[in-house]
Amino acid sequence: MTPDDELLAEELTTAWRPRDPRELKFHPFWYDLDEEARIEAFERTQEQRKLEAALDPEGYSGTVRAVLARLRG
Repeated sequence: MTPDDELLAEELTTAWRPRDPRELKFHPFWYDLDEEARIEAFERTQEQRKLEAALDPEGYSGTVRAVLARLRG
């Protein structure tokens, strides 16, 4: 991965995603990575979610917290 790919991959590990109730959207940086970098970003994201859940008192990842916050309004 290039240094630029490293930065993009770090951005992809966050729970933030664009919101549009009409369609499922990927993080915009996803499209800036080649296949190898996308796989690396995916693997990092899986590891990040495990760490977040392990540190959370209820065992929730950042993604779970973001979804629950949206559902609760």
